[in-house]
Order: sequence, then structure tokens, then C-alpha cells
Amino acid sequence: MNILLLGSGGREHALAWKIAASPLLTKLWCAPGNAGIAREAECVALDVADHLAVIEFCKSNAVDLVVVGPETPLAAGIVDDLAKAGIKAFGPGKQAAQLEGSKGFTKALCTEFNIPTGAYGRFTTADDAMAYVRAQGPPIVVKADGLAAGKGVVVAKTLDEAEAAIAMMFDGAFGAAGTEVVIEEFLSGREISFFALCDGETAIPLASAQDHKRVFDHDEGPNTGGMGAYSPTPFVTPEIHDQIMARIILPTVAGMKKRGTPFRGVLYAGVMLTEQGPKLFEYNVRFGDPECQVLMLRMMSDIVPAFLASCDGELKHFDLRWFPEPALTVVMAAKGYPGDYKKGTRIEGLDDAAKIEGVEIFHAGTAEKDGAIIANGGRVLNVCAMGKTVTEARERAYQAVDRINWPDGFCRRDIAWQAVEQERARG
Repeated sequence: MNILLLGSGGREHALAWKIAASPLLTKLWCAPGNAGIAREAECVALDVADHLAVIEFCKSNAVDLVVVGPETPLAAGIVDDLAKAGIKAFGPGKQAAQLEGSKGFTKALCTEFNIPTGAYGRFTTADDAMAYVRAQGPPIVVKADGLAAGKGVVVAKTLDEAEAAIAMMFDGAFGAAGTEVVIEEFLSGREISFFALCDGETAIPLASAQDHKRVFDHDEGPNTGGMGAYSPTPFVTPEIHDQIMARIILPTVAGMKKRGTPFRGVLYAGVMLTEQGPKLFEYNVRFGDPECQVLMLRMMSDIVPAFLASCDGELKHFDLRWFPEPALTVVMAAKGYPGDYKKGTRIEGLDDAAKIEGVEIFHAGTAEKDGAIIANGGRVLNVCAMGKTVTEARERAYQAVDRINWPDGFCRRDIAWQAVEQERARG
């Protein structure tokens, strides 16, 4: 098969690596790709936002399947446009992608189909939002309704923080994404990531994972797109796994079908494990980044038939196999991220780092210039490792980090700390 992958981040490098291993693959392209992806696929300078150009490329290169990595092209309806042109694409259509594209859409779906989530309000004016926050009191969560690259969420611990977040969003900090604001009850508990592959009717669970959103150790500093992840997480017991499937994933898939907007692709539920049981706090309509990286390392099955089964409504006849060993990833980011950071700084030592047993390095924001790898984004590298335990995987990943020579980069040093503590307690 000829496959085109859309995207340029660490998630897409992990997907390219996994697709490249499929015996079904004839040729893999990635648009626009990055310096790491170029080792797995032919990178092409296509503008992913130009749907006609993507369709034209698919037709002239006899592309059999398009795999869409990031959320923005999904929300813009690229899967619908490809389908109209007779090209198979993995991912939800525009209507179904609203599960990520609009926080309010998802909250309304939860209300309609009795899916457990926090109490909330939706607002189109700052005054109404402020009044709601004052009535509810902190801590409270303020979210831009639309897509804001993982940055449109403020967990406000004080009334001042909540009011500042509301003002910032209505002042246009996130552009059109902030023209409506959703304010939610603060859910306390343990946050996990749960993934399911869907074909509009059937959903099959993928492995569980946990990511680390805050930029600094001990969960300090602002939220980011994710500074590290590991899989599986010990906090998703078989019982909790079944509850999430029965109360959150399956009612969502059934509800979307009932509404006439069936969901196909990968459904990523951000779930808080509260004292009342698992509650949904957000949906994403694509693989998490950096969770995708650890899932791809642990997936034993060929991913290409899974994508096809999702597109063709065949998941009821399908299952996926996983390696039991844990996988972990540490994100190396440019100093200053998630604020202002410098581009174009040089990275050395990657080949040496990759020699450590169990280590795989995925590029997230890199480019190649005069034969050297340079940083070209905020989150730049995903240093991944597998091991017999989470502790071993973590040791290998940080050993690799220490071999990378990049003075302008930084990382968290405590990825998977909760799981490591549990392993120590068990001895």
C-alpha cells in the first residue's frame, strides 16, 4: 500500500516508525514531516491546510490511505474532503471532530447521553463568565472552547486567576478559539489518558497511559502539550478500565452514531479518577502527543490493518496485541517553552544516545541544516525507552538524555514518578 501521513511532530514520527514496519507498506510519504521522520518516510512539502493540493498529491501518487496525525486538519474537515474524492483516510470527519474542536459540544454530548463529567457553564461574554466563577468559587477550570494547541486551559486556584484567564480569552489570546469559554468544576483525583480505536459503531481499547502536562518537576509551572508519558499506568486497574469503556467510551460512540455523526478514528479521553469513579474532562480526536510514542513502542500488532478496520467499519472482528513491558518517554524542549524560545540551536549526540538498550528517539520539532540536526519548535525530542519495569525504562531514557548534547534544551527529571514510587513500595 501507498500511505501518506500528515503532520510534523513527535506523534507523527512514532506513527511513521510504526507504519514503516508494516509488511503491507509499499511507499510512505509524510507532509511536511521533520528531520527524524525523513529516516522513515519521504517528506513532501505539502500544505496540509490546502485540501485540494493533498487530494491532487494522493491522486498523482496512487495513495491508498491517508493517516491524519494532528487535530487542526481533522477539525477543518480534511477526512470528508478526501472521502468525497474517493480517498480512504484514517480519522474523524469534521462533525465528529467537534469532540475536540469544541469543549461545549463535548459537554452537551455528556449531558445528553449521561456520560460522567464535571459540572459546567458555557459563556459568550466575559461578564456572564465572571458572574458564574464568583458564584461557584475557586478552584475552577477555565477553557477556551476551540482548538488552542493544548494551551487554552487554565486551572485557576484563586478568583483572581480565574478572572484573569477569562479576560485573557475574551481579549483574543487564543483567537477564534476563545470567542466562547467553558467553565468547569475542578475535578480532584488522578489524571490518566485512555485511548480507543473506533469505526463509527465499535470501539476497542488501546493501552492506557499517563502524561505529564506541567512544564517543571513536581507538576509545577504552566500547562504544556505534554512533557513526558509512560504506558501502561498502574492506576488503570482492570475494573477502572471496564468502567471507562462502559460509562464513557461506549456511550460516546453510541451517542455520536445516534446523532448521525459517527466517530471513526482514535478517541482519546482525558479521564480523572475521582472518588465517585472515572469522569471525563476532555476528548481529543487523535493520538495524544507524547502518549502516542509510548503506545507505538508497546504495540505488537501491525498498525496498518487497524487503521483500515477503523475506516471500513470492521473493528468488531479485530483485536490488538501489546508487549507487556512498560514504555516511557521524556520530552526535551527548547528553553523558554511553553513561552518564547529560540529556534535553530544545534543538537548533537543523538546517535550515541540511541545506542542504549531499549531506547528509541522520536523527533518532535527538528530540521536538518548542513548535515546537522537543529531545534525547530518548542517540544523538540522524545527520548523513549522500554524496560522490564517503569523504573528500568526511566533509567534508560534519562541515560540517553544525558548523552544528548543540547545546551539550549531542558526536560523534566521526574517522569512517571508516581509509578516508580509504587514499584519501590512493592519492592
